[in-house]
Amino acid sequence: MLKEINPMKEAEARAGDTLRQLLEKIPILQIEGIEAEAVSDGWEPDLIARLLVDGRQHLLICEYKSNGQPRYARSALLELRNYIAQRAPEATPVFIAPYISPAVRRLCEEKDVSYLDLEGNARIAFGGVFIERMVTDKPVVEQRELKSLFRPKSAQVLRVMLREPGRAWRVTELSEISGVSLGHVSNVRTGLIDREWARASDDGLVLSAPDALLDAWGNSYTAPPGERLRFYTPLHGSALEDAARSALRAQDGPGRAAFASFSAAQWLSPYGRTGTHYFFADEEGLRKLQAALKLAPASKGENVVVTVPKDLGLLADTVEPKNLS
Repeated sequence: MLKEINPMKEAEARAGDTLRQLLEKIPILQIEGIEAEAVSDGWEPDLIARLLVDGRQHLLICEYKSNGQPRYARSALLELRNYIAQRAPEATPVFIAPYISPAVRRLCEEKDVSYLDLEGNARIAFGGVFIERMVTDKPVVEQRELKSLFRPKSAQVLRVMLREPGRAWRVTELSEISGVSLGHVSNVRTGLIDREWARASDDGLVLSAPDALLDAWGNSYTAPPGERLRFYTPLHGSALEDAARSALRAQDGPGRAAFASFSAAQWLSPYGRTGTHYFFADEEGLRKLQAALKLAPASKGENVVVTVPKDLGLLADTVEPKNLS
């Protein structure tokens, strides 16, 4: 009969091995042992590393979490600090997770807690010992989770919330307004709460860090997939802009289109300059643009690029902003 392996114990063992490999590289350290603590009714650390530093004993009190997002890290840091204060005031607390983001690293430093992740990021400081390592690449799982949070369907939910960042939202409200399923909205909700970009209140979900959310979205941005079409227009300057805006405003019938990329930025904050104009459009919106801008297909020398996105939800809630220039 095969014995079932506890995945958490296996992960803790890997965390212990990673910690050992890091500490073994420090000449003045001697590792007496790295032990997993027995399960008890009260809170106990997952690992305790017993070290000799120039002949003096020192303890690392370690807590491992399978999820290193801020929501889980914050509770682990509190548990570590309470344990140290009550039972081992001379020891060093260490937070360990599969991956620890820059935001959580800053949180650890603020709380005076050392950290280590299984990707190789580490900062452990005590006495005369200071260990710091940084890995630039995010793990595949983290990249996939972030991309999932900013994909077109999820983005429809985020745009609804960002229009009223101080409002509390029920999952059902977000589903109805964004046109996204309840299950998908729930996944977005979990992702936002885990990263502390939103919090759950009695009235619903509220964005708590909209600026951080937008920064992460910008850093993880990839162009929406779709058919990219190139055209040439004889219009230029204000004549082109006026014709384009007139076509975009005439959306009472079928067909949707919107400025994109530098063209959208030009409307809001005209700092970037380019000779090409960019749009998103569905098939009927494309026909409106072709007529209004006198577009002709161009294999090279194009000055208009129109993307017909695979997910037309991108065009479901377009708005005309004020010109801030």
